Amino acid sequence: MKKICVVGLGYIGLPTSLLFATNGYDVVGIDVDANKVESINRGTMPFEEAGFQCLLDEALDANTFRASKIPEESDIFLIAVPTPFDKGNRMADLHYVIEACRSIAPFIKKSDLIVIESTIPPGTCENCVVPILENMCNGGKGGLKVQQDFYLAHCPERAIPGNTYYEMVHNDRVVGGIDEKSALLTKKIYQSFVKGDIFTTSVKIAEIVKLMENTYRDINIALANEFAQIADEVGINVWEAIELANKHPRVSILKPGPGVGGHCIAVDPWFLTEDSTKSRIISLSRDINDGMPKYVLRTIKEIIKNLNPRDIIITVFGVAYKGNIDDTRETPALKFILLAEKEGYTVNVYDPHVKDRRFNLLPLKDAVKNSDCIVVITDHNEFNSLPVEEIGDIMKTKNIYDTRNCLDHKRWENAGFVVKVLGK
Repeated sequence: MKKICVVGLGYIGLPTSLLFATNGYDVVGIDVDANKVESINRGTMPFEEAGFQCLLDEALDANTFRASKIPEESDIFLIAVPTPFDKGNRMADLHYVIEACRSIAPFIKKSDLIVIESTIPPGTCENCVVPILENMCNGGKGGLKVQQDFYLAHCPERAIPGNTYYEMVHNDRVVGGIDEKSALLTKKIYQSFVKGDIFTTSVKIAEIVKLMENTYRDINIALANEFAQIADEVGINVWEAIELANKHPRVSILKPGPGVGGHCIAVDPWFLTEDSTKSRIISLSRDINDGMPKYVLRTIKEIIKNLNPRDIIITVFGVAYKGNIDDTRETPALKFILLAEKEGYTVNVYDPHVKDRRFNLLPLKDAVKNSDCIVVITDHNEFNSLPVEEIGDIMKTKNIYDTRNCLDHKRWENAGFVVKVLGK
């Protein structure tokens, strides 16, 4: 049984580890967080994701998976650490990827395969990863060469939180090899659990494909958000307009919202702009989507303009970046809350999924007590089964602003609420 060492046990690394561990590989997962390592080895998933608790139980029982803080000699090394966005310089922060490469490099020997799953700018494997691995491999002595002595590929993930298991198994994958053999070796290991097609290409094309996919979606969302703002100006229902426009066989407009979050769509487009002067649409789309929390606040200020600004309480429903998950990475809710607090408003938060301590998370009744306006940032399913009348009875002013168009608005109106919807 071949051994895989996976560096990074986050939203991608841990699920990938468990899929390999339950499909014929011996896997050791590496993470610098000692508490996470201990918790995983006890059998506890560190985040909500359907299907993976069962896989963790299965892998631990079969002794094909364990977590550790220190890398080990293996046949295959897989790096799945985050690639944060350096907001000051608007470029990828590669320090986690670099440190992960340095941590595994001394353990690399002849015929080993190294796979980078982390999202990276074009050229990173050739210009950054290869020199580290060649200089530090072979017990730190170096001397081994990529292509000649060991293999390297980039296989970016294609999965979304909340549906990770299905998408990791069923989505098509792209594998970019530093050479053809690297690509084919990588394709073979992923075929152990991937049921979709696996396409092989060069490493640099694989690097840019992932960025192009998320940039396409970001630009589409920015267009929808601009449509929503125009709809507010001219007084039409953008949701109906988008639905009708999408009847055209070559049109597929996404939904508007309060901004874009997550570790991919809100971040990856910037990786294409850092070395390019040809990215005007990409940069503009990022600015439009990053500006949506400010637009949402401006709308709320119009809703509550007749109230005493010194005594205003706003309740945020949902701070996860998308519905029915606990992931708050790059959530537009954070920027909205900071802007609202800067205006002097008190902001309470209700989110049935999130446990992130950065937010003023409260039980439902405490979050809405004496509130002047509810703003729905996240489209959690739970928000459609709330006790609307009870909420209205303890609010100071019955206003609600639905930025996701996800509520039963008639139900709230019947309870006496003034309902405002983004783009409607």
